[in-house]
Amino acid sequence: MTDRKGELAANLAKVERRIADACAAAGRARDEVTLIVVTKTYPASDVRILAELGVRHVAENRDQDAAPKAEACSDLPLTWHFVGQLQTNKVRSVVGYADFVQSVDRSKLVTALSKEAVRTGRELGCLLQVALDAGESGRGERGGVGPGGIGELAGLVAGAPGLRLDGLMTVAPLTGEYAGRERAAFERLMDLSTDLRRSHPAATMVSAGMSTDLEQAVTAGATHVRVGSAVLGVRPRLG
Repeated sequence: MTDRKGELAANLAKVERRIADACAAAGRARDEVTLIVVTKTYPASDVRILAELGVRHVAENRDQDAAPKAEACSDLPLTWHFVGQLQTNKVRSVVGYADFVQSVDRSKLVTALSKEAVRTGRELGCLLQVALDAGESGRGERGGVGPGGIGELAGLVAGAPGLRLDGLMTVAPLTGEYAGRERAAFERLMDLSTDLRRSHPAATMVSAGMSTDLEQAVTAGATHVRVGSAVLGVRPRLG
């Protein structure tokens, strides 16, 4: 085993134990929570090692990094999630490799994703990014739609050809009433998910929690956690 493979295997085992312990403490089965490894800034060689170690879900947040990486790993049995703020001029590229876009937050993006999904004959899973630092109807610092905008945007996605409304995503906010209150933020997201499923019963995904707060997300009821540095190590500085 290479040094890097050993390092990733050890880190992955620690994260798996954290998820399992959090599930046990919350009275949940381990298979209720899917681990998505966020591979941003790390090379395709790491993605290959992760696949060898059994990882099946990976995420990226910048198309310029993700597109060549996904192409280099196209032979692997991976599900790709795009989790970053997505500009419409990047939609054609992203739809080429992403199975899910977790950062849908405006109608213009829905239109662009639908058009490209239809053109390529793909069905794209969509999660609405919820901004809990935005008030009811604003937009968040890091993208996302306020809770009051979920219903309208969900209807647009559900009615858009080539798109599938799968659920909600959030990032624990740095400002506003939920700053420093990760569990409360994730519980709020779960309440919003319950509301959404009254109109869209199949929208069951709840993506929340990262390396530092995955336990709070699992406790709240998240179905997917997005973990990067706890698996891959502290990220190098960009630029």
